[in-house]
Amino acid sequence: MTFVPVSAALAAMLQMPGGQLPGMIFMYGAIFAIFYFVLIRPQQQQRKKHDEVVKALKKGDEIVTAGGLVGEVVAIQAKDAPAMDDKITIKSGDSRLVVERGRIVRVGSGPAVAG
Repeated sequence: MTFVPVSAALAAMLQMPGGQLPGMIFMYGAIFAIFYFVLIRPQQQQRKKHDEVVKALKKGDEIVTAGGLVGEVVAIQAKDAPAMDDKITIKSGDSRLVVERGRIVRVGSGPAVAG
């Protein structure tokens, strides 16, 4: 397998008969646009929505951590503005645990009622 320098490849494309360069540029642009709107943009929007939900966390919310722990928020030790490294104290069963805000993967509306 041989590698062609970028400048040599560009020079070869410019000399293509029939003006194929604009077609190739359009094709690569279309492929990038498809990847952006199908993969990149939805993931960015989902991450932004998740960050907003986690930053709006309040006492009494039920959460699930990245490790799979399910608990109820008991206390929030926040700095000036909510950051992803704030400490959240949760109650899970009879235990109280301290987790970072950035390790929360899901937030429920309230404590689960067993019954």
